[in-house]
Amino acid sequence: MRWSGTPVCVAEGAESSTRLLVAFARALRGAGLIVPVDSVVHYLRAVEALGIDRRDPVYWAGRTVLVHRHEDAGIYDRTFDAFWWGRTPWPELPVETAELSRNEELDGLGVGPAVPTDAPAPPVTRVSYSAQERLRYKDFASCTPQELDEIARLLRDVRLRALRRSRRMRRSTRDHGRHDARSTVRRSLRTGGEVVRLVRREPKSRPRRIVLLCDVSGSMEPYSRMLLRFLHVAVVGHGRVEAFAVGTRLTRLTRQLSSRDPDAALASAAAEVLDWSGGTRLGEGIGTFNDRFGMPGMARGAVVVVLSDGWDRGDPARLAEEMARLHRAAYRTVWVNPLKASEGYQPLARGMAAALPHVDQFVEGHSAASLEALVHVIAQ
Repeated sequence: MRWSGTPVCVAEGAESSTRLLVAFARALRGAGLIVPVDSVVHYLRAVEALGIDRRDPVYWAGRTVLVHRHEDAGIYDRTFDAFWWGRTPWPELPVETAELSRNEELDGLGVGPAVPTDAPAPPVTRVSYSAQERLRYKDFASCTPQELDEIARLLRDVRLRALRRSRRMRRSTRDHGRHDARSTVRRSLRTGGEVVRLVRREPKSRPRRIVLLCDVSGSMEPYSRMLLRFLHVAVVGHGRVEAFAVGTRLTRLTRQLSSRDPDAALASAAAEVLDWSGGTRLGEGIGTFNDRFGMPGMARGAVVVVLSDGWDRGDPARLAEEMARLHRAAYRTVWVNPLKASEGYQPLARGMAAALPHVDQFVEGHSAASLEALVHVIAQ
């Protein structure tokens, strides 16, 4: 095989290519990079999909999955040039790598001689690494407290919004809507009674109420604190958002989360919730919401979002009954389950199976990216 512009001998066969790529990952470790085993597996799969017969896919696949810090990019480039192109003398790398002679390593894999050191370097486009982009997709359960704080800063600009059509009308800026004969005739007076353009009117849009019911039981402990941060951002950024905590009882948190200071808001909410990390009785909690708040008016025409993993110690029949009542009153019901992103997940928990027939949309809620997607789901 040949890479574009410069001849390089690449081992024939999938097994030899795999050994070559693994040897490159070992060289990166010797150069001082932290390369986990799962990153090497992703690298092998990426190169297998893109092909090893061209330089750019091999380079960028490794740059994407093997480099986790911006400051390691230079080490990666030097090691890549040394291993694949021979531009940097191999002994200049750290001692661990220098002990493996490059020619011996490649000969053992059935690879031909290295490229001459005077070979012209092809242009390489350099990109900046963003740790924030990686954090957007990281599961809350596997994040450190520092990473959770960084994710909370990423979610500060999120604005939860849902609109509904009002009975009040406004002049349409587009050529559709109801014809406004009075305004059309009045405008024609400017042109001597000649109707130049029809004036149309359309309904105004008004904010739709959003209700957030967050499960704070023990099974939701890895996610509930970050979800409460999401509730705080939602309450502060929108005037028609109601927030509740559901565990063994129902606790209204709208007033506590209305403070602009996130730390003060979360501390006040934590002090208000007496059943934090306890059991789960979703049926009783949603039933209390329906009786005290939902049916009297709060849930009517609203978007109701339940953030829970569906693990419930109560009666599944009670949960199904209360979710059916809520579904009939609300404009739309959305269930956010952090476990839905797990590989092979199926909604087999008793509570989740009972509630799912009365849910309009079933979405993930395990990462910052999934919560950003939830914002668009609510706005539909």
